[in-house]
Formats: sequence, C-alpha cells, structure tokens
Amino acid sequence: MKIKILLVDDHLLVMHGIQQLLENEVDLEVVNTICYPALLETEIKKHNPDVIVMDIRMKNDNGIEWTRKIVKTYPTCKVVILSGYDYDEYIQAAYEAGAYAFVNKENSSFELANAIRQTYLGIKSFPTDRLHNYNSPLTTTELKILQFISEDKTNAEISNLLHISRRTVEHHISSILRKLDADSRVGAVVKAIKLGLIG
Repeated sequence: MKIKILLVDDHLLVMHGIQQLLENEVDLEVVNTICYPALLETEIKKHNPDVIVMDIRMKNDNGIEWTRKIVKTYPTCKVVILSGYDYDEYIQAAYEAGAYAFVNKENSSFELANAIRQTYLGIKSFPTDRLHNYNSPLTTTELKILQFISEDKTNAEISNLLHISRRTVEHHISSILRKLDADSRVGAVVKAIKLGLIG
C-alpha cells in the first residue's frame, strides 16, 4: 500500500520537481499538487492523504497556520513542513504547530522521502538540538533504562545497575513501549534514537 501525499507549494516549478522525485519512490504516491491552500480542505476530503507536504511560506498564506488547522480538523492527516529557510524559529514554530517533520528544500529527495515515511509511521523528524522546549515523553529513569537496552543489557542487569527490582524494570519497559508506540525493545530503541532521546 502506497503512502498518499498531497503537495502544497505556490512555486509551481519547485512543486513539480518535488512531485517527480517522490514519484520515483515505489512506496509513495502524490495524489495531487495545489498552489493555493484555500483548496486544501476540498482536496483533503477528496483524496484523504496520509501526509501533506506544505511550504512554510506562500504568497498570502502561512504554512504554520494551516498546519494548526489541519492538525485540529483532520487528525489523520500528518504534516511535513518544507522551507527554503533553515531558521531555528521556523523549526520551532513547525514543531509547536503539530507538524511531524521540518525539511529544508536544500535537503536531498532521499531525506524528504524518509521524513514522509517517518511521519506516516507517527515518528517526528526534527533536529531536537534546535528546539528550545523539546520535552522528552520519557522520565529520567525510563531514558536510563532505554540507554541500557540499547547497550544489550538484560532486565536482570538493568535491575542490578539501577538497584530496582526486575518487576519495576518490566513496568518501566512497558511504559516506554506505550509512550513511544513501539511493539518491541528494539523498536523502542530505534525510535528513541531517531527522536534524539538517546545517542
């Protein structure tokens, strides 16, 4: 099943260039391209896209405002913000508006395609070191446990290292999997690394 993408950009050449690059990816499908965000809601209802890739600045429109609106009104549609400007405040604004990723137009098509795939899976792709108030969903203990898991430590070893019972370790691991929406220890580690929670 292909990931359905709606492209929104008021620069036709840029948008068609992006469309061609994405359509080379076997798992991605661009359902439509629009220059005017005013048409967005009609297109969402018509195509029900999985991911909307939207320019941050358009002539009379603001991609951040539209992201807030989409997140609120169409929670099944996830937004990737595209920008020709790599400003910290843009990254911050996109994150706070509820976008799943921020991609600079200078980045390669591989990075954009990857951000779209991550977004589809519900994983946020932001340079976390450039977010002022990026809050980890995990507690300090959970982060420590996750770090140990990434080092291939067993529950028994983690319990000795943290001086807590094995049952407590298991409770923490269940909490980590739930918070990161992962179905295995390995999945949780991979997700945490992508989110920049652990090194």
